[in-house]
Amino acid sequence: MTDNQAVNANEVSTEGGKLVISRTFNAPRELIFKVFTQAEHLKHWWGPKGLDLEVVELDLRPGGIFLYSMSAPDGQKMWGKFVYEEIAAPEKLAFFSSFSNPEGGTERPPFAPQFPLQVLNVVTFTEAEGQTTIKLEGGPHNASAEENAFYKGMFESMQQGFGGTFDKLDDYLASL
Repeated sequence: MTDNQAVNANEVSTEGGKLVISRTFNAPRELIFKVFTQAEHLKHWWGPKGLDLEVVELDLRPGGIFLYSMSAPDGQKMWGKFVYEEIAAPEKLAFFSSFSNPEGGTERPPFAPQFPLQVLNVVTFTEAEGQTTIKLEGGPHNASAEENAFYKGMFESMQQGFGGTFDKLDDYLASL
């Protein structure tokens, strides 16, 4: 394990219909916050393994947007966006995430029409002795009972997706 690699695997829980994932990295909080908030870093690690990310827009301010596309090896492309709600550098980010069209309009994912239109994610960054723990809490926002139930049914898949994303972050930090 290099100095920048993760200290442990993801810790996962489901609290109140939210997916909560924590992971500790051997990297300072300022660096971790930077790789979460700058396009030149996000393009290297955000998203599931096997997908390439293109940052179309990143406006880091409350009400600002992070618009991106993810491309699979077969050429299939999906669009996503964050709308930032709160930014407290370097300890917290809160944003609404959703699938989108190329113009940034909110859409349902083609593979899951019951998926909530918006998920509120709150990410906290806590540093102790040079290590940073990322805690991501995500849950549906203004969702129907059906959408909430579908989201809960996706916990295992989302856990795997975020596990791969955090593995990519681990690799990226090791390359810096």
